[in-house]
Amino acid sequence: MFLVGAVIVFSAFFLNVALGAFADAAILGDVGEMLVLSCASVLFVVAILRKEADRSKSDDST
Repeated sequence: MFLVGAVIVFSAFFLNVALGAFADAAILGDVGEMLVLSCASVLFVVAILRKEADRSKSDDST
């Protein structure tokens, strides 16, 4: 769930950067881009930490 959210938010960031580079029609400014990229990074880290917690939980039980 968190990993899917990270991909969606990063896709929005990438789309904004591509629009700014090729069409000169960026939707977000610098601060907006920073917030979107930060949100994608946080969601990715949460997804990875949850996967590691699940993995260590299953390793401890066997």
